[in-house]
Amino acid sequence: MLHVLAELAVADELADGPLTVAELAVRTDAHADSLGRVLRVAAAFGVFEEREDGRYTLTDLSEVLRSDVPGSQRDMVLYNGTEMLWRSYGSLLHTVRTGRPAFEAVYQQDFFTHLEENPQAGALFDRAMTGMSRATARMLLDSYDFGRFLRLADVGGGRGLFLAEVLTRHPGSRGTLIDRPVVTGEAAGLLREAGVADRVEVVPGDFFEELPKGHDAYVLKAVLHDWDDRRAAAILGRVRDALAGRPDGRLLICEFLVGPANQWDRGKLLDLDMLVRFGGRERDADQWRALLAATGFELVNDPVPGRWAVLECRPVPADG
Repeated sequence: MLHVLAELAVADELADGPLTVAELAVRTDAHADSLGRVLRVAAAFGVFEEREDGRYTLTDLSEVLRSDVPGSQRDMVLYNGTEMLWRSYGSLLHTVRTGRPAFEAVYQQDFFTHLEENPQAGALFDRAMTGMSRATARMLLDSYDFGRFLRLADVGGGRGLFLAEVLTRHPGSRGTLIDRPVVTGEAAGLLREAGVADRVEVVPGDFFEELPKGHDAYVLKAVLHDWDDRRAAAILGRVRDALAGRPDGRLLICEFLVGPANQWDRGKLLDLDMLVRFGGRERDADQWRALLAATGFELVNDPVPGRWAVLECRPVPADG
């Protein structure tokens, strides 16, 4: 339902004020009766409001479906409704029986190879991740002082939105953006628009390969949840190598920390998404501590579970 409404850009059409179903149908090239029935359900969930005069208007929930607002989640909704996702969830049983990502069973290739071979899908995924970064950046920056570090490396940092947010808030810091060439090639405009391009070095690279040294902290934001423990450990090993000889250096993992059992938090649902698409996982605090210990790191702060969090990790000397 949300995917249909986002595809039709209904929230954008309502940005200037309430409209009738008939008016919306004309503007979105939709069948009026069918659109009205979908909108009625959406309004029952608080996504849009049906007024007494029959016109529909935006609510706080549907504001983020607009394409032109800060923190827009329209691209994320479009991405979550794509065929490559719902077909994968349709094969969840395969994953539960085998432990293998349903996506690979459906498409006969891994998720990221599929994105590389399908540029339109890859572009939508990157836009969706950028939207997520906008939504999560403020809460992470409000909860942790990234300004302690004069030089940060954002590993797997996409087009640089999160790094730009960090540097905007902390004008004394500089950064290095590391990601696939197809992604970093689109970073220049975003960094210029944010006014931080002169403080960012863009380095096309692969976090499974050697990483640049010389940084006070290495950020992995929404990276490790894409991978199982074996592959996540390989990424952590590259960061550990880059921090060699820097006992004061830090690894900053920004992820959704899964909360206690028998309580709702979005991380538990995101965990299924990681399982179906990549064979990755969202982790709770104990799982993070075990993974970090196995790769030469120690968690030094006490992040709050059930929300996005910054896990500050220090490299443990070889002698303990």
